[in-house]
Amino acid sequence: MKYIQAPLTDEVVEELRIGDQVYISGTVYTARDAAHKRLVELLDRGEEPPFDIKGQIIFYVGPSPAKPGAVIGSAGPTTSYRMDAYTPPLLALGLKGMIGKGSRSQEVRDAMVTHKAVYFAAVGGAAALTAERIKKAEVIAYPDLGPEAIHKLEVENMPVIVVNDCYGGDLYIEGMKRYSRL
Repeated sequence: MKYIQAPLTDEVVEELRIGDQVYISGTVYTARDAAHKRLVELLDRGEEPPFDIKGQIIFYVGPSPAKPGAVIGSAGPTTSYRMDAYTPPLLALGLKGMIGKGSRSQEVRDAMVTHKAVYFAAVGGAAALTAERIKKAEVIAYPDLGPEAIHKLEVENMPVIVVNDCYGGDLYIEGMKRYSRL
């Protein structure tokens, strides 16, 4: 088990390997498809993003509304490949981590090697557990997108698993090889 603090540095990313179980504490941003589209369109126009992307982690999630007295509602990961077309430009800006579910394209995996980044899988079906690890949440951009707005989250010991590391490792590919009988 590894404990890391977000935002991330190159040194922290270099220590992570596929299969590592990690607890993340610190600041994490949320963004799904619509927010990613807006971010990349903004970058294409030469404008600044609504937060400094360098060293940051983006969690692919659209949290449900908070119940009374709660910081946030259920916060389960969404399917990551939907962000693949938008991810390489964000990695080039210094994005260091992403949290979601499912595999990434070869283009994204190559960009993670080039720019030293890591992709984590959040535990599927454990959205209520993940929400318990979120200590503070505020919308910082695109409130018109509702649950898909960009949120700034403060998390404490959020459990994730390293799926892609900055060395080109892929837990899904290695896992299939390990259990293949041919």
